[in-house]
Amino acid sequence: MVIAIDIAVKQWTTSTIAGGEPVKLLGGLIYVIYTRNSGAAFSMLSDYTWIFPIIATVVVAALIWMVRSTASTWWTVALGLILGGALGNLVDRIFRAPKPLHGHVVDMFSFLDDHGGHFPVFNVADSALTVGVALAVLLEFMGRRRDGTRAKKDEHA
Repeated sequence: MVIAIDIAVKQWTTSTIAGGEPVKLLGGLIYVIYTRNSGAAFSMLSDYTWIFPIIATVVVAALIWMVRSTASTWWTVALGLILGGALGNLVDRIFRAPKPLHGHVVDMFSFLDDHGGHFPVFNVADSALTVGVALAVLLEFMGRRRDGTRAKKDEHA
């Protein structure tokens, strides 16, 4: 579901917003703009575009392996969000310009600014990744295991 929504929003953004005016939502709390990111989060390592598809492929494989043995609904949701986010951005890295495996990720959501000046611009996949990781961290702190059991009080932080 995350991948489908991410691709649809990116397609709409590239066909509607690119070259046009930003769309103001929620009274200017969020703007939909068009930008492309060759790097990782916060445009880090933008000269090393080729490494991101490799990392994402390893992460996706590890997540698929983890999800297969997960019995907890909440862990399944967390890992599914992370997996969907990783795959959404991997699709851009593989298929978008400037060339295969060096593609730039389409980002479109900007908080409080129509040019991304106050907060990094992000996309649906980034949001899913962030929420999934936050949920996984919360589950860990709560002592919830992927197999559906709870850790004993002395086994978790």
